[in-house]
Amino acid sequence: MEIYKRNSRGEVVKQIQKALNLWPDGIYGRLTEEKVREFQRDHGLTVDGVVGPATLAKLLPKVTASVFHLKRSKRRIDEIIIHCTATREGQEVTVDDITRWHKARNFSTIGYHYVVYLDGSVHNGRDVDISGAHVENRNSHTIGVVYVGGLDKNGKAKDTRTEAQKNALLCLLLDLRKLYPHAKILGHRDCSPDKNHNGIIEPWEWLKECPCFSAKDEYSRI
Repeated sequence: MEIYKRNSRGEVVKQIQKALNLWPDGIYGRLTEEKVREFQRDHGLTVDGVVGPATLAKLLPKVTASVFHLKRSKRRIDEIIIHCTATREGQEVTVDDITRWHKARNFSTIGYHYVVYLDGSVHNGRDVDISGAHVENRNSHTIGVVYVGGLDKNGKAKDTRTEAQKNALLCLLLDLRKLYPHAKILGHRDCSPDKNHNGIIEPWEWLKECPCFSAKDEYSRI
């Protein structure tokens, strides 16, 4: 697992800074290091100013354990794919809602394995032992994770994740990483065909904008 220390950058650093009540600029500088040392002293951790697995587990609150059950799939998992529900900002959506929508499309049940609600709670969808129904031609060896949202008030694509959802997604992915350490983390749009065969999925090649943020970049260090 990645460790975070002086000069580290990115979304995880922002979440660490928020947990320490610092301005979340995403740059692990001197002040962040000092606050990490202080946190480590207060929690009986090794005081080194470095955020490794033990410190990270204390810093970032786990998503509600009673809401979902995390288990390792019997399937080989090569990718963890992030989606949005393509619903409007602030609109409450449940597993039952998505299940109803998917059954109306002749799915056997909900196509995603995990659903992250607006309040940051994580809920089980389809059993992880069963292939999902969330991305064409890549379901057999993937885990599908969806957050509620993805559209602004006018129905346009937007990263609508609440702070609770951002934290919950990060914690969930850190846990999934332990189960599937070699799986790539991608957004749905990253699974679009590479039409010009240059090895990069560019915006003009996206079949859809889901999940409306760059999951591949945001989670590249976990």
